[in-house]
Amino acid sequence: MTSSMKTYHGSCHCGAVRFEADIDLARGTLRCNCSICLKARFWPAIVQPDAFRLLAGAAELTEYRFLTKRDQHLFCRHCGVRPFVIGRSPRWGEFYGVNVTCLDDATAEELANAPITYLDGKNDDWETPPVEIGHL
Repeated sequence: MTSSMKTYHGSCHCGAVRFEADIDLARGTLRCNCSICLKARFWPAIVQPDAFRLLAGAAELTEYRFLTKRDQHLFCRHCGVRPFVIGRSPRWGEFYGVNVTCLDDATAEELANAPITYLDGKNDDWETPPVEIGHL
């Protein structure tokens, strides 16, 4: 498999939060049916912490935690957009979940061609995709 690592630049809707991340979209993205991902329509690519750089807006981010209180669900306090999540999991260790819809320089073709792995977070079954994925 050829690496398509690229440095993408991203932001929230109002531009108060800006970041860059080294992502290989060909390695895939996620869609999850858990309550927070479903309601927020969150579509992340997982990157390691050293591949993510917050350029501006740390003070503009508001944090929301629920259930285990482990993952930091961050959103811009001005426009409400969720550009990334900081988390920890057995599969990825420490990670950033970068919302690919916030990548300002990702093309429609790159996003359309990014493979999607579906996760059944609703049932806490992270290894088996949910039966129904059409709404994700």
